[in-house]
Amino acid sequence: MKFTDIGLEDLIIDLKPLDHAMEQANFVRASQWDYERVTYDYKINSAENNITYYIRVQGYALEGDVDRGDAVIKLMTPLLGKHYYPHGVEYGENEDFPESIVNRTENLLKTAKENIVPFTK
Repeated sequence: MKFTDIGLEDLIIDLKPLDHAMEQANFVRASQWDYERVTYDYKINSAENNITYYIRVQGYALEGDVDRGDAVIKLMTPLLGKHYYPHGVEYGENEDFPESIVNRTENLLKTAKENIVPFTK
């Protein structure tokens, strides 16, 4: 599920303040990066059997290098996905997401945006 109304997509920010802003919103980058892309995830456990939800914010380097830490990142549209064990994460529009998970996702993404905006270019 895409979240186009939050306003995170197309924001441009240096990697280091982005890492800090996302960490403050409890998103994890961990090792999910390469030289040109970054991915931040927020894991939401579910009472549903074998289902976990993930909020994903992705971005790509307009210049610089993620590995060196000097990248300038352009953010993409945030996603909400449902992980089905052992098959993987589905982000499709045909997925059914509980309203409480959608509301929580919107609130977490708004918090992340509030943290990011002061550092955008």
